[in-house]
Amino acid sequence: MTATAPDTADAAAETAHFRFFELEVLRTRRLGRSFLRVTFGGASLADFRSGGFDQSLSLFLPPDGREHTVLPSTDEDTWFGAWRGMPDEDRPVMRSYTVRDQRRTPEGVDEVDIDFVLHGDASPASRWAGRAVTGRRILAIGPAVAENKSVRFQPPPAADAVWMYADETALPAAAAILERLAEGIPVRAWFEVPHEDDRLPLQTAADADITWIVRRSDGRDRTDRVLGALRSADVPAAAAPYVWLAGEAGTVRATRRHFVQEWSVDRRSVRFTGYWRLGASEEQLLAEAYAGQAPSEEPTSEL
Repeated sequence: MTATAPDTADAAAETAHFRFFELEVLRTRRLGRSFLRVTFGGASLADFRSGGFDQSLSLFLPPDGREHTVLPSTDEDTWFGAWRGMPDEDRPVMRSYTVRDQRRTPEGVDEVDIDFVLHGDASPASRWAGRAVTGRRILAIGPAVAENKSVRFQPPPAADAVWMYADETALPAAAAILERLAEGIPVRAWFEVPHEDDRLPLQTAADADITWIVRRSDGRDRTDRVLGALRSADVPAAAAPYVWLAGEAGTVRATRRHFVQEWSVDRRSVRFTGYWRLGASEEQLLAEAYAGQAPSEEPTSEL
């Protein structure tokens, strides 16, 4: 089917929402046992427009032994094929992360914070972040307009409460959401982390009640522990709650079923995202996404 002129214009506008940015490491700061904040700068960030909340972007991390990211193309029509066609040993690793914060300093420097979960050298992103030093440069695809589809937290105007679940991979997004919520809105949140000292201080003007779930070291009972915390919770009634869930895909599925089936939340008011899946490598998940096999995030999905 040939696209009409309005369809073509809409597609062009959507493409223009995102572009490549060069990010330079300015500094790093350890937040807890599992979290490291990397603060990036760079002249191109003057055009970066984070929509806040759980705004995501894609980072291109250089292979081991390389200081900076190099791509054969950053053209919107050719970059993906050129990146995929690179030799394995030269291809930068692409990973999605949350924009934890964006600001302009009094000196006029544009900065972006991204919080990484550290788990040794088990993943390329953890390995890179643990070795990040001032001056290293990477490329990213990020928002050039604040109103973009990579902000998934979209409560309807009628929502009278926010209920949340996140594990450590989604905690930066959850923290960014909390910071931006309106004063006084009721929030009930369950945050799962691997260690006691990963219970980070969180700032919010909302009326937030947060339960921290510290996972057992082997993680085998993670879903049962989360569901147990939900079932034992005393949650004030809400006529139109909005539910945001993110983290390990299996646990996210189980918590979504709990909210819909046990708490009778309208499934259209549940936004859920599997950031990773137990037993699957990041490269396997990327391959599934390329093949169109990733599970839907839409509220009508049967996940």
